[in-house]
Amino acid sequence: MDSLVAAAHVKAEGVQLISLAVDYGQRTRVELDAARSLASWLESLEHVELAVDLRAVGGSALTAEIAVPKGKSASEGIPVTYVPARNTLLLALALGLAEARGADAMVIGANQIDYSGYPDCRPEFLDAFDELARVGTKAGVEGRPPKILAPLLHLSKAEIVARGLALDVPFRETVSCYDPDGSGAACGACDSCALRRAGFDAAGVKDPTRYTNR
Repeated sequence: MDSLVAAAHVKAEGVQLISLAVDYGQRTRVELDAARSLASWLESLEHVELAVDLRAVGGSALTAEIAVPKGKSASEGIPVTYVPARNTLLLALALGLAEARGADAMVIGANQIDYSGYPDCRPEFLDAFDELARVGTKAGVEGRPPKILAPLLHLSKAEIVARGLALDVPFRETVSCYDPDGSGAACGACDSCALRRAGFDAAGVKDPTRYTNR
């Protein structure tokens, strides 16, 4: 949801997009199918799908046989759905792709207000990665490092919903749930589902997601 709105936001500003999806062994396999469809909606110049199997690393309910927390327990501290260093790894892949394609920037849907407590969604992390891109790439040494664009960083989930509606994004096709069923229906009880539902409720708009408990 956030990634799509962020991409649509910069597209509306005239930016041409190359979309990237990463198969890191996540249990939410349906998001990879959704990414392909949404890349078409975004009119991406190219859709790249890379595989990095983080199941070998483990340590997260999204990549290991660990139950996804549901209900109140899902919002206590940094949750077990945090994937160790995921955004560092994903942005590293995006940085390599951006440099290889001669892109000026990388777009990420990170949000520090309505998020799950993940440390790699904070401004400090994004600033540090910007510096990494500056000192650790050929493009950076030559004075043209790809920048990180995080247009949703300071928006509430309700504001993200409103921004998406203004851009006519197909929210129905987006995947937020950490534990969807075999048909792709969202559980409605994990932290991500709760944040999504609260955002649509606060925006006064019906959430088009298909939930198993509705």
